[in-house]
Amino acid sequence: MPESSNNKNILIALLAVAAFLIGSLFTEVRYLKKSGNQNSQVANTIPVAAEDNISPQPLSDSDHVLGDRNSRLLFIEYSDLECPFCKQFHPTTKQILEEYKNNLALVYRHFPLDIHPKARKEAEATECARDLGSPSDFWKFVDKIFEVTPSNNGLNPDELPKLAVQIGLNENKFKDCLASGKFTQKIADDYDQGIKAGVGVTPSSVIVDTKTGKSKTITGAVRPEQIKSVIDAMLKE
Repeated sequence: MPESSNNKNILIALLAVAAFLIGSLFTEVRYLKKSGNQNSQVANTIPVAAEDNISPQPLSDSDHVLGDRNSRLLFIEYSDLECPFCKQFHPTTKQILEEYKNNLALVYRHFPLDIHPKARKEAEATECARDLGSPSDFWKFVDKIFEVTPSNNGLNPDELPKLAVQIGLNENKFKDCLASGKFTQKIADDYDQGIKAGVGVTPSSVIVDTKTGKSKTITGAVRPEQIKSVIDAMLKE
């Protein structure tokens, strides 16, 4: 084979590798799937700047809220319990709530991605914790899962009843609830509502200002100071 052809093939190969590496800088993990009427899904993502590209459903009685529901700001998080970035971001949401508790309430909504098949059952488990206990038990169970899971489907399902016991729930009743599929449809509905709202990645957070009607979307496990700058600007309006 002529030397010019070899050089051309090497150049093509190098360009292909370069294109791959450049693409990787913009998206760490991307998963695209279409099924029936389902919209596109994108998996865990690197953080991006605040935008206004998600329109969440209004707050309802079925929402899990930490703080005063009548707060001026609602920090609505769409999360996946097996998402490593959600695990990383979870303490940040608690920190933000603590620092802005006089003006902000935290809202958790389920958005389990299909690339994490264990996440849906874990989401059901949190609903069982709420059903068998109290609203605070929902948050305790979410805390426990994020505390112990290695993420990316790394949590053994046998650990779920143990976590229930750790927060004071009856193990047998918890197992019965989880096996019944009582909350399977609720998790599916939460996910579908997230898709309709424009959610595509986890974690995705929307800060809604109930006074002005404005909102800001923050995608990814961003640093606390990035969120604070957005909140401070909204509170000045």
